[in-house]
Amino acid sequence: MCTSLLYTDLSGCIYAGRTLELPVELPYFAAFLPKGTALASRAGEHAPLTYESRYDVFGIVVPNGNAQDLKVVEGLNEAGLNFSLLAFADTHGPDDTEAKDTPVLSAIDLGAWMLAQFSTVAEVKDALEKQTVLVDPLEALGGVVPPFHYTVHDKSGASIVIEFFDGERHIFDNPLGVMTNSPRFDWHLTNLNNYTHLSNVDHSSATFLGKDFIQPDSGIATVTLPGSDTAVDRFVRAVYYAQFSEKVDGSEASLRQLGHVMNKFDRPKGASVYSSAKASALTESATKLTGGAAAEKPDFITEYTSWITLIDLAGGKLMLRTYDSLGYVSFDLAALKEGATGPKLVPLEAFSQGSVDADTVMLSH
Repeated sequence: MCTSLLYTDLSGCIYAGRTLELPVELPYFAAFLPKGTALASRAGEHAPLTYESRYDVFGIVVPNGNAQDLKVVEGLNEAGLNFSLLAFADTHGPDDTEAKDTPVLSAIDLGAWMLAQFSTVAEVKDALEKQTVLVDPLEALGGVVPPFHYTVHDKSGASIVIEFFDGERHIFDNPLGVMTNSPRFDWHLTNLNNYTHLSNVDHSSATFLGKDFIQPDSGIATVTLPGSDTAVDRFVRAVYYAQFSEKVDGSEASLRQLGHVMNKFDRPKGASVYSSAKASALTESATKLTGGAAAEKPDFITEYTSWITLIDLAGGKLMLRTYDSLGYVSFDLAALKEGATGPKLVPLEAFSQGSVDADTVMLSH
């Protein structure tokens, strides 16, 4: 589940696209948090880590039991910093060796913590050197340890991946701006050595044993792209389309082009199914969170694209398309800042029709 990538336009401006896949719908909300919003994170029995937002933040969030405790799944701040949470089955965080009176950041709060306080990837990396982060069970997932890793981009194109495995925290510079799911990020980079032959140039003619052959269609350049929806194959395809998709200029054209790229990772329901008996801990917890009883589960379940986001990092705009819509709605941080008198929280289903004025819907709630 989940594909994240960066697209660079002809002027060097950076845009971020991501999909999110699960077999159920979580209680997603669109949230606007103006600068000055008081926030906190608590890990285990440690003292809470409290802080105040220095930037306006917009994101897609899931409440952890209540609307006051929001977990950011995807977000953007006014400085052009972007955060994405993606599934990572190999999560294994460090042991808790801190004193109970030490404020500690829970890994699931990395999104809110970063977007509220930092403007660049460099600032995030520096802050993480000083901040203890623990991977602790999450109420919203039924007490399961959150199986996630995290990507962070800024408007310069700088990008990192944060992963917890083998009992340690790992921060990888991400020169590609691409991420999917397990295995770990450095494995995906190594795997790209198997795809050095990739090119977007169609070689449509050849001569074999003195006879000429011509391929009568276009698109043969993509014949060796891996085609499954596994994280490994999606990573390679995301690199290919980020590299070779046509570069255009201007925010509107670039977001439209990015939308076409992300369509390559849009999964319809039923495209693949698997036994519900083999569902991951994340899937089991998500089903419970949405009220599904174990006895009511079907024999097979299917993962699908719940929503897609397209983000103009410098322009402060986020576009959203849900599974139930063929069109995008657009959120503008500047408009929300001008119209909001405090934090705003609106269920995502309010934006299921692409024709709605998303900023007006946000501000009217």
